[in-house]
Amino acid sequence: MTIVFKLSDNLKPKVIAHYEDMFKEKTPPYAIFQAQELDGTVITLYESGKIMFQGISADIEANLWIDMERHLNNRIIDITTGKDKNKNDNKKEDVKPITNKAAIGSDEVGTGDFFGPIVVTASFVSKEDQQFLIDLGVKDSKKITDETIIKIAPKIIERIPHSTLIFDNESYNKFHTDDINMNKIKAILHNKVLLNLIKKEYPYEEIIIDQFVNPKKYYEYIKDAKEIVKNITFFTKAEDKYLCVAASSIISRYVFLKKMDELSKEIGMEIPKGAGTIVDEVAQKIIDKYGFEKLNTIAKLNFKNTDKLKK
Repeated sequence: MTIVFKLSDNLKPKVIAHYEDMFKEKTPPYAIFQAQELDGTVITLYESGKIMFQGISADIEANLWIDMERHLNNRIIDITTGKDKNKNDNKKEDVKPITNKAAIGSDEVGTGDFFGPIVVTASFVSKEDQQFLIDLGVKDSKKITDETIIKIAPKIIERIPHSTLIFDNESYNKFHTDDINMNKIKAILHNKVLLNLIKKEYPYEEIIIDQFVNPKKYYEYIKDAKEIVKNITFFTKAEDKYLCVAASSIISRYVFLKKMDELSKEIGMEIPKGAGTIVDEVAQKIIDKYGFEKLNTIAKLNFKNTDKLKK
């Protein structure tokens, strides 16, 4: 997977500081640096300001900085094209569903954020409700400002049948091991929300998951579950083409934002999203105030932010 977009000037120093421990000795022509993650993912920042992510976790790494662009610069970057989406935030023609079937779709948020839970939602969208979502401007939550999500999500929640699970940080830290990685956790949570919705017997014709791993591996991850949802359509960037997945994306983001607000009030300071240098700075303040053990209940400790804080 390769993702490229233009980085804002105020984020360049933060990106350089974030990856400096992983710099490669040799860099490509016109590159400021090239860094490599332990999983092989390569990050290259060019003099032009373009930043490129290549490898298995390219989307996770890119989303860290896309979220900071949204938070600091009010830029909404389309991860599929690298272009700003601010001017088209509620453009109805941006929503182009590829099916008119009544369908159930699931999507998750929070997997790239050091602080806050993982939130997974499955939604059932009937043929009758598709136009309602289109008129509302529903699309992938990563392409909509948080302000818009807060405005439209309650309307979706009120009308669209859905099931949401919140996987808190303390549970995540107990569950995540060398044998149980992020993708396995996501697969287990997706299977659960899909089961919850299917048991309500809505007249769906198709089930869609935004593909984050190949189908064979997905079913391998959930093989020990008591009940397994099968006959799933796995589709990359499904939130751009299936309204049921896009609606789930927005609901999940809305719940995540609410949980982050609650966390900020609990801690007594604004808790940032993502996993960049601002996150490190706030995490250090939390450690100074509450002790390192506090992170176990509010953060994902397997993130490399934890190693930096320990140093």
